[in-house]
Amino acid sequence: MKKILVTGASGQIGSEQVMKLRDIYGETNVIATDIKEPQGERGDSLFEIVDVMDANKLYETAKYHNVDTIMHLAAVLSYKAEMEPIFAWKLNMGGLLNALEVARELDLQFFTPSSIGAFGPETPKDDTPQDTLQRPTTMYGINKVAGELLCDYYYERYGVDTRGVRYPGLISSKTLPGGGTTDYAVEIYYEALKNKCYTCYLEQGTYLDMMYLPDALHAIIDLMEADSNKLIHRNAFNITAISAAPEDFAAAIQKHIPEFTMTYDVDPVRQRIADSWPNRLDASAAREEWDYKYEYNLDKMTKDMLNKLVVKLQNRNALVD
Repeated sequence: MKKILVTGASGQIGSEQVMKLRDIYGETNVIATDIKEPQGERGDSLFEIVDVMDANKLYETAKYHNVDTIMHLAAVLSYKAEMEPIFAWKLNMGGLLNALEVARELDLQFFTPSSIGAFGPETPKDDTPQDTLQRPTTMYGINKVAGELLCDYYYERYGVDTRGVRYPGLISSKTLPGGGTTDYAVEIYYEALKNKCYTCYLEQGTYLDMMYLPDALHAIIDLMEADSNKLIHRNAFNITAISAAPEDFAAAIQKHIPEFTMTYDVDPVRQRIADSWPNRLDASAAREEWDYKYEYNLDKMTKDMLNKLVVKLQNRNALVD
């Protein structure tokens, strides 16, 4: 990759991905796009307002900046997609198709993430295979399965160098989540520091795959820089780092904040979504085809999250050991 256009650049992944890419590839070689201005200062970074539903604007922007790669991150997440399923279908599928067409027309490398949401209640929950039954029962999951197949199609039919991973729930110290089922795994850290308590909307014992965002960002770059000839699956690689239930997060936090407590008030919509997802993915294909690895387990992530949020919340005296 030499010059990269990122859609959804103001979102949870995009806002940090843009900064990471600029550190590696150069400030002027990463064009950030979204439908709204980014929060905070980006210095002299390149940013353009682009709605991925506007195919012409997306094409013109990519061509004008002479990019060789699109990272398509614009999407409606799982919980919000259940609240607005028609909108989710139009944006998630229409935006992806537009971005793939730009990649085809301009001969660009292409990345878009799938999700554990692409699996359904009949999928094996433990060590979920790379290739297995996918019958999701949510609009988000249906979008992700269709997106995986569409990316495969553009590679097989047109030779577009499409690549992607199936993300677990993502946890970030820098940006707030935006309507996902695993949002509690971010919210809990803020509430632990601010109020020493948290009310979780998922049931105790609800295990889900999770990942700290620094590992998620590294995975994108490692996959995009991998030798194309070694990629068998290309799209929708299972990746995993942390398999945990809400009480595991509470226990990890209590090692640093002993007085922290957690109660439960279950949201039936989010619980139904979570119950349809795997406990932990088998990431052997990613390890074998492009040497996937991660750095953060639950305890290491918890310490880093708390320390970063202490600074963010301007309570530096509360740094944890």
